[in-house]
Amino acid sequence: MTVPTSARSNPGARPIARGNPAFIRVTAAFFLAGFATFASLYCVQPLLPVFAVDFDVTPAVASLSLSLATLVMAPALIVAGSASEVWGRKRLMVGSLAASSLATLMASLSRDWTILLALRALTGLALSGVPAVAMAYLAEEMAPAALGLAMGLYIAGSTVGGMASRLGASVLADHWSWRVAIAAVAVEGLAGAAFLAFALPRERAFAAEAPEFRRLARGLAGHFADPGLRLLFAEGFLVMGSLVCTYNYIGFRLAAPPFSLSQTTIGFVFALYLVGAASSAVMGELAGRLGRRRVLWIAASIELVGVAATLPDNLVAIVVGVALITWGFFGAHSIASSWVGLRAPTGRAQATALYLFFYYVGSSVAGSAGGWFFARWAWPGVAGLLGALVGGALLIALRLSKVSPPRHLQVL
Repeated sequence: MTVPTSARSNPGARPIARGNPAFIRVTAAFFLAGFATFASLYCVQPLLPVFAVDFDVTPAVASLSLSLATLVMAPALIVAGSASEVWGRKRLMVGSLAASSLATLMASLSRDWTILLALRALTGLALSGVPAVAMAYLAEEMAPAALGLAMGLYIAGSTVGGMASRLGASVLADHWSWRVAIAAVAVEGLAGAAFLAFALPRERAFAAEAPEFRRLARGLAGHFADPGLRLLFAEGFLVMGSLVCTYNYIGFRLAAPPFSLSQTTIGFVFALYLVGAASSAVMGELAGRLGRRRVLWIAASIELVGVAATLPDNLVAIVVGVALITWGFFGAHSIASSWVGLRAPTGRAQATALYLFFYYVGSSVAGSAGGWFFARWAWPGVAGLLGALVGGALLIALRLSKVSPPRHLQVL
């Protein structure tokens, strides 16, 4: 996703096709790599209320355990992509996953909040190597007819890993402790790194070389010069910020009266991420038929309705509201992220890197800012922040519907 496009293919290397034994090894390795990466990143999200009690910190401070990881990860994605040009794809991914898993294991042993936050920041830094390089490896090594399935399995692993870690961490924390929950994720990550090292073939259609920094700088400047891309970067910031803010603080609301739900029950809220998988497919298909500029605003509108539905003290309404927020986010993200790649005439990996940079910065900023609103005005304050974020995303979507397509692309 975020790798510069300076790699040079080896014309003698045969791409990996479906039916080739290597195809199963590669797709299994990437499914587990995606699972482990997003499990390590998001396993702390359902544990924020537990951190607030154990370390005697506010909800906003507790949210830093996630926000710091994503904030450090955002710029590191660009750096990791460039580093893979020199060190190689597989080596960087294996080292990244192993290092992040060790940092996660150390975090499970931490008795000091500051040290735990430092280890979470280190986890985000180390994790950047997998999403920064995975898409490039697959695009270079897989046959065109096999690429779609391989990419889909990697993304599926990421989605399942993020959801399973949230649910699993809630259950383990409820029955044992948050330390056991985080340690379990770390062990799974180490197993994933070992499998990646064993099963993933070393890249053949790629030759490591020094990155061209001047070309990279020119490409980045060119992307910011495009008004459509600037709006899409802002869209990623706002919609990701709204999703993370929702899931960061909905647990605090459901743990308090009048609901007083257990940590395990709250964890099942994260199963709503499955709604996102359906949304990505349905909204993506709708955008393909009707055009992205005609559909993006619909996704943002659905999310805004979901924010309003979470306001009453009614458990069914809250669950429906979170489901609508999740549907709207995944729909908007799938449309906006694919639109970035279409709109950029050159340097598409760089354009995607910038989108992901703002995407994760939005996660960090809004994810922590929501704690300030929650501390002062409880859930209505968070809902107000969510309304501002999603309302901004809706306005940008409407503005994008009027931005002319670039010269190289007549219809979006």
